[in-house]
Amino acid sequence: MRLSRDKINKLAHVVTDSLAEMDQVDFLEDRNTIRLQVRKVLEDLLSQEAMIDAAARQKIESQRRTILEGSQEWEILYRKYYNEEVKKLGL
Repeated sequence: MRLSRDKINKLAHVVTDSLAEMDQVDFLEDRNTIRLQVRKVLEDLLSQEAMIDAAARQKIESQRRTILEGSQEWEILYRKYYNEEVKKLGL
């Protein structure tokens, strides 16, 4: 899923604010540094997800016969290949 820069920033703010409200969490850095790190983590995760998605789609496209996206067979293969790619990355 592709998220805009504004949406990623909003998510980073929400995560940082939620962490700040927890009694069990103490920030060792200033809040903005934490927010920027959360934003970087989110961007990295979304980037990995995009690579996994592309790899799974490529495997489906490389089949001998055409499998229509949205069909039950396509969905089953997509989940299978997606999970294989996740396991390769150790996520």
